[in-house]
Amino acid sequence: MNLELSEEQEAVRRLAEDFVRREVTPHAAAWDRAESVDRAIVKKLGRLGFLGLTVPEEYGGSGGDHLAYCLVTEELGRGDSAVRGIVSVSLGLVAKTIATWGDEEQKRAWLPGLTSGDTLGCFGLTEPGTGSDAAGLATRAVRDTGRGDWVINGSKMFITNGTWADVVLLFARTGDVPGHRGISAFLVPADTPGLTRRAVHGKLGLRGQATAELVLQDVRVPAGALLGPEGRGFAVAMSALAKGRMSVAAGCVGIARAALDAAVGYAGEREQFGRPIASYQLVQELISDIAVDVDAARLLTWRVADLVDRGQDFATAASQAKLFASEAAVHCANNALQVFGGYGYIDEYPVGKLLRDARVMTLYEGTSQIQKLIIGRALTGVSAF
Repeated sequence: MNLELSEEQEAVRRLAEDFVRREVTPHAAAWDRAESVDRAIVKKLGRLGFLGLTVPEEYGGSGGDHLAYCLVTEELGRGDSAVRGIVSVSLGLVAKTIATWGDEEQKRAWLPGLTSGDTLGCFGLTEPGTGSDAAGLATRAVRDTGRGDWVINGSKMFITNGTWADVVLLFARTGDVPGHRGISAFLVPADTPGLTRRAVHGKLGLRGQATAELVLQDVRVPAGALLGPEGRGFAVAMSALAKGRMSVAAGCVGIARAALDAAVGYAGEREQFGRPIASYQLVQELISDIAVDVDAARLLTWRVADLVDRGQDFATAASQAKLFASEAAVHCANNALQVFGGYGYIDEYPVGKLLRDARVMTLYEGTSQIQKLIIGRALTGVSAF
């Protein structure tokens, strides 16, 4: 296996690295304190093509392969996971899903705006009462047989990009069959009457990210808003999340890399007992553990990208990458904080934010426990559900 990046991939990586250095890292702490990323970042991401990676150029995308997408996501995660989340959701969960499941009219209507940054998307699956049990969602869409429209009622919770989004990829129950067979997917414009968005504040991490609760009261959408076949919404959601886990894993590699850079830099500057703490073996152990996790998480993530680009089954590999990389990001950030000692506990230094941002990675787009169930089911052939 050749792990050397192509010239195109290396160019994309350098472009992302430079963008993060100029446009993200200098502002990350301030955005975290303000609980809001500067929304102008969306257009900047679009202009560089980062919101169109892997989407066909005929729909406004910038093409490229999934490894290039992971390289960009890693760099964004290294700079600020709140910015990484904008791309992972609007591109990874929404635009890519429209490109896969949408009809020609839907692709033409939504993809050019999503890939340019003129339009932003959010993924409406999680509800106040259903997180890991996504098939148990209660939001309901009923067909108005007289007009052919759908009328949607329900609520969604912890929706990334929720207050900023122009379109919601929404999942609702359309049939009387319980479980996943009765779920359908819809593309709902965020300005549709009856759709209310409420910002979620006071988060432990990802504080700069726009997170919202969505409430839908008699929201009416046309028949053409249905994405994919009726009753196949759960398959739409799961296919999106499988690739989404690759994106989360890549972002976690970025967090771990940032922790490594911070720990190495600080250990070389900080002196105790008359010499830099980098000279002490137990500090070196903390740093070496971070370095191993970074490389292991990256290789697991790149394997997923390779499988996707070769058209191979990647779902289990994506769960493995997401499980390892998310847990590793927490360990790495915690080790970095230990290197910093008391200074790591104040937000003048970056490692506290890294730890707070890393913690949610083990929760969303499938908790670590759900990933273990998926992996175990794949290995044994026995479902835990």
